[in-house]
Amino acid sequence: MHIRDLTYAEFGSVITEIDLGNLSLEEWERIYSLWNDRALLIFPKAFLTKDNQDTFAKRFGALEFPRTAISNVGKGGKIHHESGDDVVKVIRGNEGWHHDSTYMPVQAKGAVFTAEIIPAEGGLTGWADMRAAYDALDNDLRDTLSELSAYHSYYYSQGRDGYLPSSQNDDGTYNAYGFHDGEASLRPLVKVHPGTNRPNLLIGRHAHDIIGMEAQESEDFLDELNDFACFESRTYFHDWEEGDAVVWDNRRLMHRVTPYDMTQPRRMWHTRIAGSPDSELADNYR
Repeated sequence: MHIRDLTYAEFGSVITEIDLGNLSLEEWERIYSLWNDRALLIFPKAFLTKDNQDTFAKRFGALEFPRTAISNVGKGGKIHHESGDDVVKVIRGNEGWHHDSTYMPVQAKGAVFTAEIIPAEGGLTGWADMRAAYDALDNDLRDTLSELSAYHSYYYSQGRDGYLPSSQNDDGTYNAYGFHDGEASLRPLVKVHPGTNRPNLLIGRHAHDIIGMEAQESEDFLDELNDFACFESRTYFHDWEEGDAVVWDNRRLMHRVTPYDMTQPRRMWHTRIAGSPDSELADNYR
């Protein structure tokens, strides 16, 4: 196993000369320790099978859901590309910085993500380090943020960007993951990572309506904070090659996809690792 840390960020490592489908105990322990430290691990040309991807993800914890396509390629090879298409709306929404499943009662722990079909250009995945962002805050702002909480909602983020699904269920929800009928999850803006005991920001496109602020004030405040947090020096964008695999810590890192020509096919595979209710349960679900 060969490890190379990314040199232009405080997170991320590239691992080669390893078979993720046949890990020894020593290799796994080294990977997990490195993941806790570096938050993002990249395995070029891993070519994981469906079973191997889910099995590898299960090493990190229970699954929120198994390997699922994140793709504009539909049944029969149809390429979804029109702006009003619900598939396109989900993908375009993912262009905004976010943590996965903060809009659910339990935030995700992480994810394993692999590339099967990639477009000629664009479609990179970026990650932003919310621990480094917290460390870069001045002391007064840290103190302010430590007292604040915001709601997280997929209805809010997709609605604000104009990407809500076209059809609505009779109960007012939508037939897509994340559009549940429970109340929006309330989460602190500063979260202590359960594995490292280091604080990081917990923000992103799903966050809204900070307690104690008017709606527009909260929106402006969070937009400014997101822009600061995702400053270039705290980000890494991966230019995919077919077969690449990554695993990231969703508690520390935000992520996004960059735009691409959606008349071209792109098919990625996402296995989401469930968070522990002991540490990732929303405050208002306790």
